[in-house]
Amino acid sequence: MNAPLSTRRAALQQLGCGFGYLALAGLAAQQQARAAAVANPLAPKAPHFPAKAKRVIFLFMQGGVSHVDSFDYKPRLLQDDGKMMDFADLRTIAKTGKGGTQRVMKPMWEFKQRGQSGLWTSELFPEMAQHVDDFCLIRSMHTEGIAHGPATLFLHTGTTTFIRPSMGSWVNYGLGTANENLPGFVSISPSLGNGGPRNYGSAFLPAAYQGTPLGRAGVPAKETNFRNISPGREPAAARRQFDLLGELNAEQLAAKPGDSELDAVLSSYELAWRMQSQAPNVVDLTGESAETLGMYGVGEEKTDNFGRQCLMARRLSEAGVRFVQVNYGDNTNNPAWDQHSNLPKHAEHAKAVDKPVAALLKDLKQRGLLEDTIVWWGGEFGRTPYAEKNGTGRDHNPGGFSVWVAGGGFRPGHAHGATDEFGHFATEDKVHMHDLHATILHQLGLNHEKLTFRHDGRDYRLTDVYGEVVRELLA
Repeated sequence: MNAPLSTRRAALQQLGCGFGYLALAGLAAQQQARAAAVANPLAPKAPHFPAKAKRVIFLFMQGGVSHVDSFDYKPRLLQDDGKMMDFADLRTIAKTGKGGTQRVMKPMWEFKQRGQSGLWTSELFPEMAQHVDDFCLIRSMHTEGIAHGPATLFLHTGTTTFIRPSMGSWVNYGLGTANENLPGFVSISPSLGNGGPRNYGSAFLPAAYQGTPLGRAGVPAKETNFRNISPGREPAAARRQFDLLGELNAEQLAAKPGDSELDAVLSSYELAWRMQSQAPNVVDLTGESAETLGMYGVGEEKTDNFGRQCLMARRLSEAGVRFVQVNYGDNTNNPAWDQHSNLPKHAEHAKAVDKPVAALLKDLKQRGLLEDTIVWWGGEFGRTPYAEKNGTGRDHNPGGFSVWVAGGGFRPGHAHGATDEFGHFATEDKVHMHDLHATILHQLGLNHEKLTFRHDGRDYRLTDVYGEVVRELLA
């Protein structure tokens, strides 16, 4: 019998290059062994140091809420309302090449002090205003990006242009999930615009850490559910199909050791299988009491949609999801809060979110969850103190704006920092978005300088080479 011919690849392997091939195979085998030792990449991991918080609920107000109409009281705007004054910021410079004369516009909603803390808030959010004693209000935020796309990406990933992991993916990578039957990071009703999936993507982190979208912007929350987790057939047949698929994927993985994307596909199938028994129940609100549903505004025309999203967020967080993002927005590049020419429309959006957000805070607090849950409310930037084109709206303002955080060891009833007398630029105790990221990670027990991933020959992190933990925000 003739001996089979050797292929060129086999010959090379058997000769000098074979030693390199053996070394590569050995390294791949080691990598496989390490991967096998960690059967579930989302398994809980120890933080860098004792944590004050276990989870985050981020309430993203897409488009940029006007801080000078909500949480940053500026009497000078009332005093100078209607006056033409020179304002120079990145937005006007980008449009005109220099600063420009603009008409000062007063707040459209009345401000007053609230709670025992005496924090100034406006009538725009009357329900939230009842919880100011739980707020750590940051009035000196500033960020990168003067348009929605770059600023939204920066909020989520720490960069305006590059492909980088989102914050939820970093948290998922750093801590894992507290429930192996659920994802570690869920984004409820995400938008397709201004970054779209990049805002909950894992970029160069292993794909297992990317966010799981739950619904999408523009689809009613009452129709929201996890996709592709229903077996669609009787359990025994579904089990056989899953086992066969697992065997085929395992063979593929053995043929391509170290392929993180293929590994993530296999892990996603396993997670989806486990989710079938629990995930549908977590997002099913029919078991909630009428009192709870009413508190969130479920069933009311204005609040039903966002109320359902906030209640799902509470249920997911309670079930062990580390990072839940609740998105208020749409699928356009001119998102919800982006009132360039019709600022009174802020009131319509406020009515949709105000009651549900207040309910979420109350619900978490009465369940004992707020103390170790960070609730973060805010948008990608604020809005200008002047009327855009002398009209009835405000332009983008990344130079100074407000966000608030509550729970999770943040200092309650506290206002930090300040903008100038017009609310235009952050001037006192400034907090950059990198600093906010670093501080939230700190409360989760993660050192933002050590939460790194090696990619293309260098270590990457959410805060790049910037960011400081703002200790004054902490209780």
